[in-house]
Amino acid sequence: MPFPRPVLALCLAAGLAGCMGSRPAPEAAATGTPRERIARLALSRVEFGAVSLIPVRFEHARISGPFADAGRTLYCVSAQMKGRTFGKAERPKIVVQERAGAFTVIDDDEACTGHRTEAFPELETFGNRTG
Repeated sequence: MPFPRPVLALCLAAGLAGCMGSRPAPEAAATGTPRERIARLALSRVEFGAVSLIPVRFEHARISGPFADAGRTLYCVSAQMKGRTFGKAERPKIVVQERAGAFTVIDDDEACTGHRTEAFPELETFGNRTG
């Protein structure tokens, strides 16, 4: 017996709404230290395995910043990510801009050259959780 059209339309709409997902409010992500917030932002990105079906782990995570570049406050985040490719580590990298306490990812890879990096254990801690 086929579904009545209104029921089928409702099921389809509910399913699509679940796939689309809702974006968290910016204020909800504003908890924790700036480094913790940057780590969570990086881990929400596809480059850092956010949509990977295979578990990933991070090693040698690095951050540089904050530093000023053309009137902007920037951070650069990189790591070795293992798991999605067999035997070969990926090296994801993002540039994060801070504006009025909010962090966003920007497309400006050249801004990261020549800046001193330091260990970024927050990324490894949040990214390597097993549960």
